[in-house]
Amino acid sequence: MTAGVGEEERRARAALTRVVEPGDEHAGRWLRRHGPVELLARLTAPALDEGALPGAGKRRIGGYRMRAAAARPECDLERVAELGGRFLCPGDQEWPGQLDDLGDARPVGLWVRGRPDLRMWALRSVAVVGARACTPYGAHVSGRVASGLAERGWVVVSGAAYGIDAAAHRGALSAEGATVAVLACGVDAVYPSGHAELLRRVVEQGLVVAELPPGAHPTRSRFVLRNRVIAALSRGTVVVEAEYRSGSLATARAAERLGRFTMGVPGPVTSGLSAGVHELLRTGAVLVTDADEVVELVGDIGDLAPARRGPVLPRDLLGPGCARVLEALPANGALDGRNVAERAGTTPDDALARLYELHSLGFVERRGDRWQLAAAATTGSNARRGGA
Repeated sequence: MTAGVGEEERRARAALTRVVEPGDEHAGRWLRRHGPVELLARLTAPALDEGALPGAGKRRIGGYRMRAAAARPECDLERVAELGGRFLCPGDQEWPGQLDDLGDARPVGLWVRGRPDLRMWALRSVAVVGARACTPYGAHVSGRVASGLAERGWVVVSGAAYGIDAAAHRGALSAEGATVAVLACGVDAVYPSGHAELLRRVVEQGLVVAELPPGAHPTRSRFVLRNRVIAALSRGTVVVEAEYRSGSLATARAAERLGRFTMGVPGPVTSGLSAGVHELLRTGAVLVTDADEVVELVGDIGDLAPARRGPVLPRDLLGPGCARVLEALPANGALDGRNVAERAGTTPDDALARLYELHSLGFVERRGDRWQLAAAATTGSNARRGGA
């Protein structure tokens, strides 16, 4: 059992994960005001005084009380222990402090499977999320970004969904790296069903985390609310492919509200799966294309991405005087020294000196008193002029 809070509070919080939906700020305010033990006691009391839990109507409070009466926290705690997992509470040594940034929407507790320390992993983590129905391009980029982050010692956080999420987890696992799957159901549930093997590998090599107790099933609203935990756990969120209406964009917006870094990977402007990412980039997210650029943003001082530039050609190393003379020679044919000087805007003596220097470097050839480009220089010059 994780050291930190007392057993009574742990049982109360475990029970409340059956009572309270993720992100319920009404319950969050009651927890802050009364504490988990007192809140559970009020919800399970034979009668509840009017005004004891302000901010919610009778029908809603009736739902809380019905679920509280049916909660069996001992069974849930035993179930997660059988799975080799644990239940974390605010105040535990392993509790990730950045989740407290969610305020009253902070999780009541977290059900966790896997051996690593969640708090330590969350300190150096990046979320990689995106479309379920992704393209091969998106899956490739997601896996490449995740494996690059894992190779650099970063933890990849995602939601274990089809598409970009799965590619991110697999990319981290392929690099023998660390990954965390945040679920919208219980940690003993396999959802989606096609990810049984992936989730097994994540449990063995990383962590599976959920707000909901064992056996809980996912719903549309739970997927959306799960995204705030992904955003809060990580230093930043990278979105790879997302339509205008996408849960991945909700993750990015949650990250932005929490003061985390928000990043997007661009895609084809003709693809609807890139439209949401491009809108994110237009409204302030940082464009990234690989793990180096992600780490430059979220990492420590000095974690700089390598400079991006094209190949350096031999003619790029020439001084300005030689470069002007070389550019004065035509792609085809030859000129005498005086004509070269006129075209280069210099004196005949200077042009001749530059031509001899270029000859020694293999850029030009001499034909009597005329000069022409060497074969290698002709190829480079045509490429340069075509590019211009």
